Amino acid sequence: MAKENNPNPNKFKVSPWLIYAAILLIFLFISFITGGSSLNEPGQLTSSKFNDYLEKGQIEKVIVYNKTEAEVFLNAAAMKDAVHKKVSKDVFDRPNKGPHYTFDIGNDQIFQNKLEKAVAEGKLKDFNFLPKNNWSDILISLLPIIIIIAVWIFIMRKMSGGGAGGGGQIFNIGKSKAKLFDEKTDIKTTFKDVAGLEGAKEEIQEIVEFLKNPEKYTNLGGKIPKGALLVGPPGTGKTLLAKAVAGEAQVPFFSLSGSDFVEMFVGVGASRVRDLFKQAKEKSPAIIFIDEIDAVGRARGKSNMSGGNDERENTLNQLLTEMDGFGTNSNVIVLAATNRADVLDKALMRAGRFDRQIFVDLPDIRERAEIFKVHLAPLKKVEGLDTEFLAKQTPGFSGADIANVCNEAALIAARHNKTAVDKQDFLDAVDRIVGGLEKKNKIVTPDEKKAIAIHEAGHATVSWMLEHAAPLIKVTIVPRGQSLGAAWYLPEERLIVRPDQMLDEMCATMGGRAAEKVTFNRISTGALSDLEKVTKQARAMVTIYGLNEKIGNVTYYDSTGQSEYNFSKPYSEETARVIDEEISILIESQYQRAIEILEENKDKLNQLANILIEKEVIFKDDLEAIFGKRTFDKNLEEVVS
Repeated sequence: MAKENNPNPNKFKVSPWLIYAAILLIFLFISFITGGSSLNEPGQLTSSKFNDYLEKGQIEKVIVYNKTEAEVFLNAAAMKDAVHKKVSKDVFDRPNKGPHYTFDIGNDQIFQNKLEKAVAEGKLKDFNFLPKNNWSDILISLLPIIIIIAVWIFIMRKMSGGGAGGGGQIFNIGKSKAKLFDEKTDIKTTFKDVAGLEGAKEEIQEIVEFLKNPEKYTNLGGKIPKGALLVGPPGTGKTLLAKAVAGEAQVPFFSLSGSDFVEMFVGVGASRVRDLFKQAKEKSPAIIFIDEIDAVGRARGKSNMSGGNDERENTLNQLLTEMDGFGTNSNVIVLAATNRADVLDKALMRAGRFDRQIFVDLPDIRERAEIFKVHLAPLKKVEGLDTEFLAKQTPGFSGADIANVCNEAALIAARHNKTAVDKQDFLDAVDRIVGGLEKKNKIVTPDEKKAIAIHEAGHATVSWMLEHAAPLIKVTIVPRGQSLGAAWYLPEERLIVRPDQMLDEMCATMGGRAAEKVTFNRISTGALSDLEKVTKQARAMVTIYGLNEKIGNVTYYDSTGQSEYNFSKPYSEETARVIDEEISILIESQYQRAIEILEENKDKLNQLANILIEKEVIFKDDLEAIFGKRTFDKNLEEVVS
């Protein structure tokens, strides 16, 4: 029998405002039933008028409270007199039962004698002297204070980020903000929803199995891992994996972000860590997931600034103690995700705390096809849409990027009033995401248009002629985003890169400026992004990968990230001069190489530029018609299929 998602479906939640309104109504009701002075306000009398009414026999009863204040009740005959018209009716237009008038008496003994005389003469029916405890006045006077206190409590609850309950009070600010998921919670994500990431999925599934069936592993003397760290670029599916764990695990799952430990009050972060692990141990076996753990797990003592990180370091120290301290147990597994593993503290990364580091990399072409299938499922698409083709068009895309492509394609199809999303919509979506929004109304002069066409045709020509340059997909001179033109390539997905491959890519990148030089014998500012890309590649070859003969097999790359806090470079001034010279030599040599290629194919370059000016967009087929098929494409199908 299926379990109900909500264990208390009929539970009524009371709003704090209803409670405050009920308190106010109670005070008004008490005031009403204890005399209703606020509703039927008696008139005020002077002693002379009281004596006049008493002499005329219009007063039926007088009650004196505390020998100082008298309440006067008129008889039925007096109520008909026009003089008493204002007090004859109450606020509901009914006959007023009194008191009708009040006044302060002087000497109580003299006043009593006067009343006794009036009773004896038949002018007054009755009188009485009573003590008075005016509880309604006391409560009404306290009501503003009570309302202020109630409003203050309400504001404090809102400031501390919670409603009614344990975590909402200002005094409970040290409580954990973790959200608890269990088998009764409506979690739809499972491992079936996670496409690709086979290795990471296998590791994560094994952790879930540890908690479901621990005896399978402990019978052989093994211990359940205490933690697993998901590391990878943004958008690769680290948090999605954690959601799948929450959907698959039959144990309590606590989810929170690293920034949830951070607070403006001293000691709150460490207190929340203690409370989090206390809750998890009470519900053990359990899983804790900390997203973006680098917010709290950054290496201690890394910055030269002192005093600013004390609170964060205290929080990290408490986290280290809870994960593998003196009194911990093995019934709580900690999952964490970050894309900045290099800045995490070494004590946090050691075995016994995070026993496993699971690298979640960008998907390859096969995994991208699987991810497309997941995100295409809810879309209304045309029949026979080729996911393999879409995967080839999105090299370097993460899972989040692919989800964005699918959503953008649906929006583009809707914008064109289509009933289904087709292949062209996906290509337009990729162009939109990579290149930016198309600017059809941007004013470009004929000379500028020709310069842009020559520049982009130069990229296409040089890349077509080089073996290791990425194969061209299409070239456009339609302005997009900040660029005036763009060329789309299908880069080969390599695990290692050799110097000749990097040099070919640099030469193809310099092809745009080289084409301007060959055609116009002058250059422009249009090659800024090309120069930036080439300079980074050349610097990486010289200073990071050790691919320069003059510098040798030396790297100045620091994987720990410590170098960013150092004010001195790890090499001498002489070496810095040599590095600058070698970078310049690399770039200039590839620039001259691109010029030589374009000089040999100048006619074909101009022919390609003319087609580009006419059509604004050219594809691989146009280049094959001009240059012929590439001799290097024999292994291309093996690479991309």
